[in-house]
Amino acid sequence: MAKVRTQDLLNQFNLELVAGRDGVHREIFMSDISRPGLEMAGYFKYYPKDRLQLLGKTEMSFFNELSSEEQRDRVINLCTDITPGIVITRGMDIPEVLIAAADESGVPLMRSPHKTTRVTSRLTNYLEARFAPFTAIHGVLVDIYGIGVLITGQSGVGKSETALELVKRGHRLVADDSVEIRQEDYDSLIGNSPPLIEHLLEIRGLGIINVMTLFGAGSVRSYKKISMIIHLELWDQKKQYDRLGLEEETMKIMDVEVPKAIIPVRPGRNLSVIIEVAAMNFRLKRMGVNAAEEFSERLTNMIQQEKGEENE
Repeated sequence: MAKVRTQDLLNQFNLELVAGRDGVHREIFMSDISRPGLEMAGYFKYYPKDRLQLLGKTEMSFFNELSSEEQRDRVINLCTDITPGIVITRGMDIPEVLIAAADESGVPLMRSPHKTTRVTSRLTNYLEARFAPFTAIHGVLVDIYGIGVLITGQSGVGKSETALELVKRGHRLVADDSVEIRQEDYDSLIGNSPPLIEHLLEIRGLGIINVMTLFGAGSVRSYKKISMIIHLELWDQKKQYDRLGLEEETMKIMDVEVPKAIIPVRPGRNLSVIIEVAAMNFRLKRMGVNAAEEFSERLTNMIQQEKGEENE
């Protein structure tokens, strides 16, 4: 799991550091953000002190109505030795008592000019992306007509060559050889390339080629949601392959089941065109059009019609 420090938030969102400079390297351990409303009223029994704290207009308005002693008590309890930071939204003025407590305890006190809901949303999305479960898979990820297709298969089966042909046909390469995958939310997988091999393809006989240099910036993407998996395998005469498309296989990556199609490889098969059509067919299925089911329904109706004529 990636480490996230308060300094990363300062760099990412251009927050103003008002106090607590000594604590900018404190580590953030979760994506949850706390808005200490009950704490402002003095109830700290279940105070989530290890979360990032966010004070909006409501919290600050209530705080400003407290007596000096109450304010001092609240800020001392808010600023603990493990609190990663406090963010004040809407560019509001920060009471001196809070600034002094933040400096004394080393809790970074930051200010954002934006509205509370917007700051909460952006911080949460950023932290959830950084803390998302992570894995790596050997394969090639290509964006085909907006569908993220992960091409897998044993080494030497032709994954990179197929990806090169797809790029020539106008599609975009995301990653070759190693695909880093993180799970966002409960049903979404985002794939990207390791920085070392970003935009590069390895073609046996040619070596390493830079796709962006050869085909332009429109031929690559930094990341893409994985929607389907195409598994390439050498043609096995003894194996029965699906010829109608009624069988729907899936592959589980972390907690997400991803639709999977197996394409046998043998001389004369244009894999890039087949994968391109598979991506288009996947889009049609998401729109409610399933050619295999339509054919099966036609066949069933024809059989029933012939049986009816025989009975007559």
